[in-house]
Amino acid sequence: MKRILSFTLSLLMVSAAMSAQTAKDEIFADLDKAGGVYYAYPVSTVEQTATPEGYEPFYISHYGRHGSRYLISDNDYRWVLELLRNAHEAGALTPLGEDVLGRVEKVWVEAEGRGGDLSPLGVRQHRGIAERMFQTYPEVFKGKVDISARSTIVMRCAMSMDAFCERLKELNPELNITREASNRYMNYMNYHSPESNAFNAADGPWQEEYRKFEVSHTHGDRLVSTLFSDSLWVVRNVNPHTLMWGIYWLAVGMQDIETQVSFIDLFEPQELFDLYQCFNYRFYVGDSNYPGSNGMLLDNAKPLLRNVVESADAVIASGKTGATLRFGHDGNLIPFTGLLGLEGCYASVWDPAEFYKHFSTYEISPMAGNVQIVFFRNKKNHDDIIVKFLHNERETSIRLETDIFPYYHWNDVRNYFEQILAR
Repeated sequence: MKRILSFTLSLLMVSAAMSAQTAKDEIFADLDKAGGVYYAYPVSTVEQTATPEGYEPFYISHYGRHGSRYLISDNDYRWVLELLRNAHEAGALTPLGEDVLGRVEKVWVEAEGRGGDLSPLGVRQHRGIAERMFQTYPEVFKGKVDISARSTIVMRCAMSMDAFCERLKELNPELNITREASNRYMNYMNYHSPESNAFNAADGPWQEEYRKFEVSHTHGDRLVSTLFSDSLWVVRNVNPHTLMWGIYWLAVGMQDIETQVSFIDLFEPQELFDLYQCFNYRFYVGDSNYPGSNGMLLDNAKPLLRNVVESADAVIASGKTGATLRFGHDGNLIPFTGLLGLEGCYASVWDPAEFYKHFSTYEISPMAGNVQIVFFRNKKNHDDIIVKFLHNERETSIRLETDIFPYYHWNDVRNYFEQILAR
């Protein structure tokens, strides 16, 4: 029976409502999810729908975020460490504070000098995604196939590309993989318009409302009281708001590195959820379909979508098999998923208190998050091409009718893409 657009949208509305009911519960059940985009990639074990009879996969178009990394700067670790060291010298730490100082010292042994770098887990994530792609669609990677791999010029993205491509080469040494990390491709790999940059600037139109939201959702006094024994020293040296955020970054970032230390226990679940709401807020308003942006943030992904169309056209015209692999950032993946209209990625909501119910950074762009568009052609009629969409390796839908869900007719999808690009 043909799936019509209204039916598909009804399903999406039901899914969104279910998400709204469970998002807080999900975070309370797995506090690592309170890290939002720091959430370590959840390996998918969901079985995919069988390829329709008479079709075979021949091409994969991919965009992936870099894998797990250290906190963006060494200073994100250093300043908390130095504050706790100073408090120790002043005799101002509680027994728990002394314990936390020891934990940060252990983390610093691994993290020093690695701010923003891909972590070993990030390497393993991309190797795993590559292996599952190869195993699920072996026809795409058979023989001396040409693979294009490009990343932004940021090292963690290039290292993610290398990890992914090396695993593919291990599985088939005959693959011809061209790897590039160049300014030449930044105009679509990591595009941000001047208008969107101004919108997200420190004096942007949404920043004051956000500041008030953050203040109302950050309550650091309880945490500070558990770490410091000298209230006068705290008055003179500690900003509870700032320290709570500093320890939050440490807490949610530990899932991405190797040192087996945790800071999650320092927070109450509601405190973590409140901080998550703030972090999630920034990504929703700054990168997704917030109505106040008038679509300019999703438009940042249009050059990438144009490259997707052009790259697919070239492979289809050649009659060959292959893959186009791209590696970038959460600030690229989030608008791309929204522009495509992937399920759960394009909500338009005004009320900040409702953002977390409709937009979830840990689901949309965890570390190593990715979108894969898999192309299949009819073995008897190569003009008959269908595609399906994977978000973090799970089948998903777009805002387009289809009679073969989770598959779509490529001609319909291409027209849908062209309509998006034209608006």
